[in-house]
Amino acid sequence: MGLPWRTSHYVAAGALAAGALLWGTHEAWSGRRPLTARPLVITRAYDEFADTLHRNETLSDVLSRAGITGRAYTAFLAAATGIPARRLQPGLVFEFRRLKGDSVTQRVMVRTAPESRIAVSRRGGDSGWVQLVESIPWTVTRLRAMGTIESSLYDALDRAISDSFLPLGQRRQLAWEIADVYDWEVDFTHDLRPGDRFDVLIERLESSEGERRFGRILAARVDVAHTPSYAFYFEADGGVRGFYDEQGRSLRRAFLRAPLEFRRVSSRFGGRYHPILKQWRSHQGTDYAAGYGTPVRATADGVVTKAGREGGYGNLVELRHGNGIRTRYGHLSAFGRGVFIGARVKQGEWVGYVGATGLATGPHLHYEFIVNGRPTNPQRKDAGPVLKVPDRLRAAFDTLRGQLLVELEPHSTTPAVPAVAATVH
Repeated sequence: MGLPWRTSHYVAAGALAAGALLWGTHEAWSGRRPLTARPLVITRAYDEFADTLHRNETLSDVLSRAGITGRAYTAFLAAATGIPARRLQPGLVFEFRRLKGDSVTQRVMVRTAPESRIAVSRRGGDSGWVQLVESIPWTVTRLRAMGTIESSLYDALDRAISDSFLPLGQRRQLAWEIADVYDWEVDFTHDLRPGDRFDVLIERLESSEGERRFGRILAARVDVAHTPSYAFYFEADGGVRGFYDEQGRSLRRAFLRAPLEFRRVSSRFGGRYHPILKQWRSHQGTDYAAGYGTPVRATADGVVTKAGREGGYGNLVELRHGNGIRTRYGHLSAFGRGVFIGARVKQGEWVGYVGATGLATGPHLHYEFIVNGRPTNPQRKDAGPVLKVPDRLRAAFDTLRGQLLVELEPHSTTPAVPAVAATVH
């Protein structure tokens, strides 16, 4: 019986060894090449497209092109409380998303303000829409820009500031803001001369997406006929707020230097709008070349003493102010709303629109500044009383002015010098 036992023993042992070898081989093989399914790669689950709100269109026009109409549009409006449907500006871009192969829009996204983006998404089923507001952080940096005026403030800014510093539209905005700061001091269409300089200290904002825009003006210097005129922004408790010169006098006056807003006269870079005084028979005032229909504003509070046809003036508005001063606005195409004899107007209100009525061969405004019956150039001495920084705040103003002046006029001649940075949300 010993031999059969030995034979069976060896057979069993061989089977076990073969099984062990097979199992070990399987383990080694499976370790090198695991049996897994090929990964499923989703290249794109959504179709995304954009559409622009055009002139004379409404929100419903844009959404209807994306298939959001009827009850879906009503539900969208109920959820999209952050989208001012009645106050949207042409050019606004809407981004849409829908499932690939589906005709139903799942999400609408729009940048309603520089600081925020709104996404309105469908909920599951027919449960409507939900709104999500995303805040976009901006970094604030102080920068200085400087340049020389040869033909206009627009051209000077365009030459002095690169696109990487501020894009074209923001340079235009900066020019308007500079003109607004000096609205009572400088007539940017007449006062400046070739070679006059400007220096401006601003806050520039940059978003996390790389966008750059103009924030606000902190200080400025503009040479008028080669004479410097400073402006420093100062704000304190008690309602003290505004731009003051180096002596602490407010730049606001009773009279504006010009009856046309600079942004309306020079609305683009490269535009040269020269006075046409030498082409007209009358030399009693100042002529402003401007487009037909450009709004004309009252340079000071006053009472309307004339509003009608007046010989060579064509359509004329005359205002009576204090201290024997009158202003006249001639060649108007039309009168402002509520402008009639005896009416009171406020500084900056529209009294009419540029035209070519009367003795005029083209659209322009004829403006006169009359003191005690004599046509006079509107000098600063006639601009009314000057407000100053209150005595209790004078030390604070002097400190701030000194700090801003160092940043505005450093020894470096670099056109754009970074100063202080902070982050806002």
